[in-house]
Amino acid sequence: MAQALDGVRVLDLTHVQSGPSATQVLAWLGADVIKLETPGRGDITRGQLRDLPEVDSLYFTMLNANKRSITLNLKSEQGKEVFADLVSEVDVLVENFGPGVVDRFGFDWERLSELNPRLVYASIKGFGPGPYEHFKAYEVIAQAMGGAMSTTGFADGPPTASGAQIGDSGTGIHLVAGILAALYQRVSTGRGQRVRVAMQDAVLNLCRVKLRDQQRLAHGPLAEYPNDVFGDEVPRSGNASGGGQPGWALRCSPGGPNDYIYVIIQPAGWRPITALIGRPDLADDPGWSTPEARLSKLDKVFAVIEDWTSRHPKWEVMRALSAHGIPCGPILSTRELIDDPALVVEVDHPERGTYKTVGCPLKLSDSPVDVRRSPLLGEHSDEVLAQLGYSVERIAALRATDVI
Repeated sequence: MAQALDGVRVLDLTHVQSGPSATQVLAWLGADVIKLETPGRGDITRGQLRDLPEVDSLYFTMLNANKRSITLNLKSEQGKEVFADLVSEVDVLVENFGPGVVDRFGFDWERLSELNPRLVYASIKGFGPGPYEHFKAYEVIAQAMGGAMSTTGFADGPPTASGAQIGDSGTGIHLVAGILAALYQRVSTGRGQRVRVAMQDAVLNLCRVKLRDQQRLAHGPLAEYPNDVFGDEVPRSGNASGGGQPGWALRCSPGGPNDYIYVIIQPAGWRPITALIGRPDLADDPGWSTPEARLSKLDKVFAVIEDWTSRHPKWEVMRALSAHGIPCGPILSTRELIDDPALVVEVDHPERGTYKTVGCPLKLSDSPVDVRRSPLLGEHSDEVLAQLGYSVERIAALRATDVI
């Protein structure tokens, strides 16, 4: 069956995580993604955090599935000629170098659009226009400057980074949306365009409910937060849901580090909860029976429920609560998740053997995804150049002069 992006060719100049996460999604959706790497070294993550010597790291393999790899020395004149030929033949160019790097190679947006007026040129940078525009950013820097860290953790503790890579992979997903929008608009205009996403902007977009609450603070304390004291900024609120319905992570037996379940209390769920925990008297008690009454003492409310959950395993608690339509979810460790075939797939690699990676999170009924392994460094150089019309002799000459 054809895939959604069949026929779309992507030249991938990305490295590390934010850019590769975006181009991997495009590859999963059927685009022909050609990853351009430095000869002899490649993406720096091929060698970072290795668990096996002289083998591409899991860091690399889990961000570069379904791609082809070509090596090219962009500092050489011949390499720049090859690059120009590639740009002329692709639909999308994606990069996440530091500010100005691609321009310094001699390929600014004006030059690229001259080579290919239909080109969608997509970039990830740390920051958008403004005082930080020329600064570099990494995952946790984006979390720090996008509002995530100041609102994550407990009130009596330090700002805390999220284990989810919202700065890198979160920005990558935002870039995918921009690329697809530009490709769609090209259908009617015939022209490509520039697509930019800043990591700080993407993180702030994911933190918008905290900006909502920043404005609500002007009218008084935030009742759904468990904090006792409110200043002029949104506080860290532990595991509070931050939404219209209160929630908290509650201990379960046998008391391991991830023996917890997150429980949301909706108005309709209060009566069945009281029955399950053996406190039916609280169902009609005016001090407990309404959302307004419970909101003023959420710590006590969840303590009463936790007295019950702490005596049962989290899966048992989940089944009991879910049977009554009560929203809940066990805290799942990476150990539990990596063995879930609905979420994780196994892939064969010629040097590493079998490894596990995430499946494609986008599910299209007419565009099934077959997750394939990441490419070896330069594995497809000859193949890609031959498709550009390069002869065997010319390819050999490029290799002899270390251009590829």
